[in-house]
Amino acid sequence: MSFFELFQFAAADLAIDLGTANTVVYLRDHGIVVDEPSVVALETINGTQRVRAVGDDAKLMMGKTPDNVRTIRPLRNGVVADLEVAEQMIKHFMRKAQGGKRGRSPEVVICVPSNSTQVERRAIRDAVSNAGARQVWLIDEPMAAGIGADLPVTEPFGSMVVDIGGGTTEVGVISIQGLTMSASVRVGGDRMDDAITAAVRRTHNLLIGEATAERVKKQLGSARLPREGRGATTIIKGRNVARGVPAEIEITEAELAEALAEPVSQIVHAVRVALENTPPEIAADMIDGGITMTGGGALLKDIAPVLADATGLPVKVADDPMHCVALGAGRALEDLSYRGVLHRV
Repeated sequence: MSFFELFQFAAADLAIDLGTANTVVYLRDHGIVVDEPSVVALETINGTQRVRAVGDDAKLMMGKTPDNVRTIRPLRNGVVADLEVAEQMIKHFMRKAQGGKRGRSPEVVICVPSNSTQVERRAIRDAVSNAGARQVWLIDEPMAAGIGADLPVTEPFGSMVVDIGGGTTEVGVISIQGLTMSASVRVGGDRMDDAITAAVRRTHNLLIGEATAERVKKQLGSARLPREGRGATTIIKGRNVARGVPAEIEITEAELAEALAEPVSQIVHAVRVALENTPPEIAADMIDGGITMTGGGALLKDIAPVLADATGLPVKVADDPMHCVALGAGRALEDLSYRGVLHRV
């Protein structure tokens, strides 16, 4: 029997960052193999519901489906909102990560928000177990982000990580493989998209979809006003609310910064509260170590300088902020020295 044939029957263990916006899957000894939107398209035919598409294909359908097809995001604010659909999505991504091979049921490390309740953690564990996992370990998202960002989480040195995801912002102070302090606010990329949608409707009487709001946030979004004038501009298209017809308008960087001011201020406030509750010896470590930012929200223009101004600490964005949580969970899966950060419900 060839090595490839033997590998088919081996357990392809996985680490999963089950995010509100995107799901990232890490395959043991291979790295990240799946990075797709956490979206499922369900089709109803003669009263029977079936999965039409998952991930990238399902996201393309958002806002464009016929009556018998609906797109669902089974996670809200970092936790499972629709258990049955979440199971289908996780099963699809696990199968895709394993290349369609049918081997032994895998061991899975799954990331959870630090302030999630026992009920929410059991829901995530059950979804992963029902999707085919042999054994399920949980890891707090700030801890996974810290490991993925190469912070000294095993040493007696205080490190702060701020992970801005789609549904939540996780703030964690880490020392000696433990969260000395953690906070989670349900503000992230989704809230930013909603703020943009509301501002465009209020200011321009234009209704835009989730995909358009996300695109313009990535293109022109900023955590603070441009230094000169209105900044760069872009064209966005949607439906005029008053006339009910398609329309397009020009939107500026300054308008987007104003729309994003509230969610950004909530993130800054959460970090300041976390710092106020940090033990003094660990707070002293942060004068040199500063704050490390991870998650898709860390890519928002100027958010690191805004956070640095608000805290007086050095702030840096991790090398691969989008994948830090999945990479950290993957290292905890592979490296036995990190097993102390994993737990069960």
